Amino acid sequence: MLPQNSLDPTSSILIIIVNYRTPQLTIDCLNSLVQEIQSLPETQVIVVDNDSGDRSVEQIQEAISTQNWSNWVSVIASNHNGGFAFGNNLAIRPILKSSSPPVYFLLLNPDTIVLSGAIKSLVDFMNQHPQVGIAGSRLESPDGEVQHSAFRFHSIWSELDRGLQLGVVTKLLSKWVVAPAIPTSQCQIDWVSGASFLVRREVFESVGLMDEEYFMYYEEVDFCLQAKRMGWSCWYVPESRVIHLVGQSSGVDQPNTIPKRLPQYWFNSRRRYFIKNHGWWYAIVADFLWLVGFISWKIRSVLQKKSIHHPPHLLQDFWKNSVFVTRLTH
Repeated sequence: MLPQNSLDPTSSILIIIVNYRTPQLTIDCLNSLVQEIQSLPETQVIVVDNDSGDRSVEQIQEAISTQNWSNWVSVIASNHNGGFAFGNNLAIRPILKSSSPPVYFLLLNPDTIVLSGAIKSLVDFMNQHPQVGIAGSRLESPDGEVQHSAFRFHSIWSELDRGLQLGVVTKLLSKWVVAPAIPTSQCQIDWVSGASFLVRREVFESVGLMDEEYFMYYEEVDFCLQAKRMGWSCWYVPESRVIHLVGQSSGVDQPNTIPKRLPQYWFNSRRRYFIKNHGWWYAIVADFLWLVGFISWKIRSVLQKKSIHHPPHLLQDFWKNSVFVTRLTH
């Protein structure tokens, strides 16, 4: 079901939240939006349930009814879990084709709590900078610790750095480090976290929707790269503050916990990003440099008796999913 209210074609915002078996997180996220909706009355929200199969739809709809949110929230119940890009596109596609599509689309994770004025800060920034196509929020932990959410594009040099984890090399490759020092002011950046990701309508019209071949991870990186190639810039707006409960929706990268084995879709997404955007030979070099770097780190960690905090079986899984193996078997 799509929103019943018509969207103001000059100042409207559509927020999309993709839920998969996290109904309470989604409800908490919606609750944090109540004050934002009051300050931005042209805003509508669509919750897409990616075939959770756990009564998520019923619980979310019950909360909408109980809290009297039905004038600004609606739910789409998908019969297929196609991943993050698929779920967002399911809401965006028909709205783009409507007679009055919104000016902005905000992709928002269910494991977020939007702080007061966060959405208005993004919208105000975009209104003041019409050449900017994408803007991202400052993400914080519940205790106020600022998280990395402004990044550089992945490259062969960033892969070497990620594998090697050697301070002197990181300094030498500082221009290519994916996660630079967290900015303290507005700045242009290569890509921003998809946890709170505002996109101007014209970007979708010129670039197309997000690539659904990514199940999860790298889809926002890829989208920002396609937008950049079409002339759109991406900015980090720290005045927009959003609490991000890292890993609660995906189950990956949860802080202060023992790392879990990386899922297959993470490796698939990484491999697709490099091959799609840079070609096979570039992907081969990227995999080679990561492997050389990581093996060097493993040897160094054994000699120096360092504790290991990587996901289990990382080297084995990386090799199995590298272009060296997949190109031979596919």
